[in-house]
Amino acid sequence: MNEILTEINGVFIRRNFVENLPYNPNLKKLLSGKRKAGILSEVVLWKIVRAKTFHNIDFDRQRIIGNYIVDFYVKNLGLIVEIDGWSYDTKEIYDEVRQKYLESLGLKIFRITDFDVKNNLSVVMKDLEEFIIENFRFQIIPLLWRGGLIFKEN
Repeated sequence: MNEILTEINGVFIRRNFVENLPYNPNLKKLLSGKRKAGILSEVVLWKIVRAKTFHNIDFDRQRIIGNYIVDFYVKNLGLIVEIDGWSYDTKEIYDEVRQKYLESLGLKIFRITDFDVKNNLSVVMKDLEEFIIENFRFQIIPLLWRGGLIFKEN
């Protein structure tokens, strides 16, 4: 049975927890260095989403999944948020393999650019809302019943 996680713009969002994700403990030593590097777009986005300030959704920053470190992860949605920097074009094959692997685990990936986070943050956040609604909408189907309506999960 689906559980409602939150509500965005009047739309209920279902919880979509993906269990038993692979984890490479050898990558843990890289995390503090990545966080200390403080990539500006990551810091900007983190200030907006940390501590459940974005629709009461809990984001993790720099999460290890398999042999990869993702920029942001929402465990209650199975959602990865990736910020693509200027080097994205030169890492196209690597990123394609990485994305296919992460999607094979049942995860959804929302990609945004470093430029947009720095220059169009309100648009980025609106796009993220729309992505979540599109992919995690809690749908109910009204059924007619003598005496009223009942609802069935879809």
